[in-house]
Amino acid sequence: MNLSQKMLLNLYLQHQKTQIQLHELTYLFWECTLRCNFHCIHCGSDCTRESLVRDMPKDDFLGVLSSLQPYLNPNKTMIVLTGGEPLVRKDLEECGKEMYEMGYPWGFVTNGWGLTQPRLDALLDAGLRSVTISLDGYSEETHEWFRGKKGSWLRALNAISRVASTPELIYDVVTCVNKRNITELHRLKEMLITMEVTHWRLFTVFPKGRAKEEPLLKLSNEEFVYVMDFIRQTRKEGRIKVSYGCEGYLADYEMEVRDAPFFCQAGIHIASVLANGDISACPSLRGDYVQGNIYRDDFREVWNTRYQVMRDRRWTKTGKCADCKSYKYCQGNGLHLRDEKTGELLQCHLEMMGKLTHEPAPKPKRNLAAVLRFFT
Repeated sequence: MNLSQKMLLNLYLQHQKTQIQLHELTYLFWECTLRCNFHCIHCGSDCTRESLVRDMPKDDFLGVLSSLQPYLNPNKTMIVLTGGEPLVRKDLEECGKEMYEMGYPWGFVTNGWGLTQPRLDALLDAGLRSVTISLDGYSEETHEWFRGKKGSWLRALNAISRVASTPELIYDVVTCVNKRNITELHRLKEMLITMEVTHWRLFTVFPKGRAKEEPLLKLSNEEFVYVMDFIRQTRKEGRIKVSYGCEGYLADYEMEVRDAPFFCQAGIHIASVLANGDISACPSLRGDYVQGNIYRDDFREVWNTRYQVMRDRRWTKTGKCADCKSYKYCQGNGLHLRDEKTGELLQCHLEMMGKLTHEPAPKPKRNLAAVLRFFT
């Protein structure tokens, strides 16, 4: 890391401390359903076609948004609908319209299967602001192995084409890099550029849910570095805006593979309401990270008085993090990469890049009187 990078990171640390104190809510995820029409090989929440957890009634979530209106600027709080697959809800347009009328910008994450042109038009009429679509391979075979759904590759391409040609709609395409599609990245990039896609986000799977049991999803250290180099080189080319996901401190790659230094904003700027009403941060944080439930707690009170486990992360300075020289920049990595029960770090990006370094053991302090006696 050069001197200018280090100076910028140190300045950014001060910014982070200020943001933690303010903890302004800017992103609120709503896990609006656990139903899904796919069977993705990596699914962290293990969604099924007919989930045992029923869809949250829209009025329950809208009640949370209404209670927050007097205390924040809705225009500056993005609502993101996740699942499951949000498009399986038939009332998505009604939900979106009511959020829009409250002043909240909103968007959703989708596999693209149900994003037909008439559905997209209806969602746009309801105030849709942003869309994220998953595409996990240059080839039909690779994508559909990952997503577990025949015909899903072409459907995803058609959905991407629709959103990319919609003026003023914010969107990106996301790809989970794995051992089967890593060799397709260059061809996938060229295909997206041909489709006039402007924003592409890559991420790597973390070892939870079904992903923990599938060896083809875990990149080797060399493959991980290859992905970082691919992103850095693609950004230099300037033909498509590509970035790595928000997880993990990346040392020399910081600010070269994404726009801002690593900052896990879970519980600082990001909260979520899960399908059963649980209040957490990003939807990947469940278990012991849950801070309350909308059916028994006031969301605003929870946001203002809890989340200490996310806002003061000194508890993460254990294990391999205990004497890591980069800890002040990493703060123990993204919280979704820690076991919800034990707090153990499941994946270290520095380790994957061969850059995990430790502070030297402190030299023993010598008693001045003993030193003087030694020399006399």
